[in-house]
Amino acid sequence: MEQKDVSLRPYIPIQLDIVMYKKGLYKETDKMSDLICGNYPMVLVMSRFGIALGFGEKSIGEVCRQNKVDAYTFLTVVNFLTEEVQTVTEEICRRVSLETLMLYLHNAHDYFLDFRLPHIRRKLVDAISTCPPDVAFVIRNFFDEYASEVDKHMMYEEKVAFPYVHNLLNGKQDGKYNISVFRRRHEQIEKKLSDLKNILIKYYPGSGSYLLNSVLFDLFTTEEDLISHTRVEDKLFIPAVLDYEKRLLKND
Repeated sequence: MEQKDVSLRPYIPIQLDIVMYKKGLYKETDKMSDLICGNYPMVLVMSRFGIALGFGEKSIGEVCRQNKVDAYTFLTVVNFLTEEVQTVTEEICRRVSLETLMLYLHNAHDYFLDFRLPHIRRKLVDAISTCPPDVAFVIRNFFDEYASEVDKHMMYEEKVAFPYVHNLLNGKQDGKYNISVFRRRHEQIEKKLSDLKNILIKYYPGSGSYLLNSVLFDLFTTEEDLISHTRVEDKLFIPAVLDYEKRLLKND
């Protein structure tokens, strides 16, 4: 039986299904489900605006109105974090809802302090349970000090910066405080988390485990989340408050 030379067969490329992020600005008419499926980190953003899953085929605008969320502010944050909006213009500062933005930031604080960091700590304690007690103590103490720093950082915003902006929106100005004071003392809070990752990767004396790898993955994603959170505060929230302050001064 004659054999065919398979090397002469035409090459047919194999089609692979690759999940890719959507390019271009998201709009109110886009489906909320398409936003989440096309950019899965946005599920955290959505939840921080107080929007729950189960929205069916509704558009972003419909879901926002149903949840009493300012759609413009929601889309501004989404498009900023997906880096489709890279420059926050004066128009954005004037149209964004500071009340809605503060709700988003407040819920992000709750997520980090009440859920994310405690969840990582529990997994971390389990993961290092078999290593020498003195090493486990150092690692655990390092994490606790970091969590304390995050708590202090976010509580300042909750107790000082946000009340100031709420008062500003109600026409009450503070002669001794403004958002520039907050901007000057607004430090990065993810640096020490990076240090903890490096300690575990380079110096953890135990054998590898699924649990420890899972903790490391959580630390990486939390670091990225905190960086995004800080960007929203520095590049969107602060400029919008500065713009509001300037408009109030002009009207005096």
